[in-house]
Amino acid sequence: MTGLRALTARGRSFLASGIAALVCAFLLGEHDLIRVAILIVALPLLAVMVVARTRYRLSCARRLDPSRVEAGNDSTVTLRLENVTRLPTGLLLVEDTLQYALGTRPRFVLDRVEAKGIREIDYKVRSDLRGRYSIGPLSVRITDPFGLVELARTFTATDTLVVTPQVIPLPYVRLSGEWAGGGDSRTRSVAAAGDDDVAPRDYRQGDDLRRVHWRSTARYGELMVRREEQQWQSRGALLLDTRRPAHRGEGPRSSFEVAVSAAASIGVHLAHEGLGLRLVTDQGPQQLVEGGVQASLLDTLAVVRNSQARSLSNGIAGLRQGGGEGLIVAVLGALDLDDAQSLARLRHGHMTGVAVLLDVATWEGGSDGEVSPEHEQAQAVLAASGWRVLRLPAGVSLATIWPDAAYKRSAA
Repeated sequence: MTGLRALTARGRSFLASGIAALVCAFLLGEHDLIRVAILIVALPLLAVMVVARTRYRLSCARRLDPSRVEAGNDSTVTLRLENVTRLPTGLLLVEDTLQYALGTRPRFVLDRVEAKGIREIDYKVRSDLRGRYSIGPLSVRITDPFGLVELARTFTATDTLVVTPQVIPLPYVRLSGEWAGGGDSRTRSVAAAGDDDVAPRDYRQGDDLRRVHWRSTARYGELMVRREEQQWQSRGALLLDTRRPAHRGEGPRSSFEVAVSAAASIGVHLAHEGLGLRLVTDQGPQQLVEGGVQASLLDTLAVVRNSQARSLSNGIAGLRQGGGEGLIVAVLGALDLDDAQSLARLRHGHMTGVAVLLDVATWEGGSDGEVSPEHEQAQAVLAASGWRVLRLPAGVSLATIWPDAAYKRSAA
């Protein structure tokens, strides 16, 4: 019955006509009409058998180029269909499944795929909204050459497109005093922390052989290197405020989406400078993959969502638990006095603190030139404790205000 349901209107008409002719042939005793009727009935039934057998012998593969794309940019999807049978297909109606944010479902018509033949189809997808989007499964409707039967085949394979936040190129700024490690390490323009004891340690893959401590190597029978000659390890933390009450607006231009884009831009910028980075939100520390900080950061920020938290206490606790950072960059929405004071207390000693403070009142139609009282109060508390505060109103690019984060040497 499944095969008969696949008959098209033309196929049903053939079958009905054949049955009617067969009945009339028996009633009238016309043997020639019986042969014609059998042929008419057999044709759609044979088409059902052929198409039913052929539909399971198509293979499909999908390729995304690239599979990770910045919001607002295109990715090319390539579909590869192969007819693995020795019979040519009839008309193929191909439709891929897309989530709503990627656009309408692409549909294609292939007239015929020869035996062992291959067809490739390209189409583009684009999303202005960051996220992880599933593409597929692919569905193919197969018809016979006479248009009597149409069967649908749905493949199971899907692929994932990661749409990352927009990354704004930032100008180089000196975020702290320059530090230099031993050996051939280059100067760092971020706060740095390194091992300060001189005891040798085991040799690790990648260590410079010029650092081998031969006396300890002879004593322990294995390669040992001097700790005091290791490069400084630059470390930093990035705090992103995802609290829903702290942001205003909806969609790609909301203050929350601007904050996510700012965090991505700063994270990529610092990763290019060789910084070992941690990501913390108001929910606590976020796990990033070692050795691929930039890609992992963008993947994490691609799916970050608003939280219902009203305080930054969990995020501030996550920053304290990490320890060892010489640099903290915080991308913040609306702050109350308690959160501003808690953040202010994080900075101590030579640690560098940079706060990108979104003036969320400007996302509610406020004047771009006026600073809201809450924003001004939070800014004063952070600045008084040594944080470098960057005000970011609606419609202003982060690249414009980023130079204000630069380290300024005190006058003699």
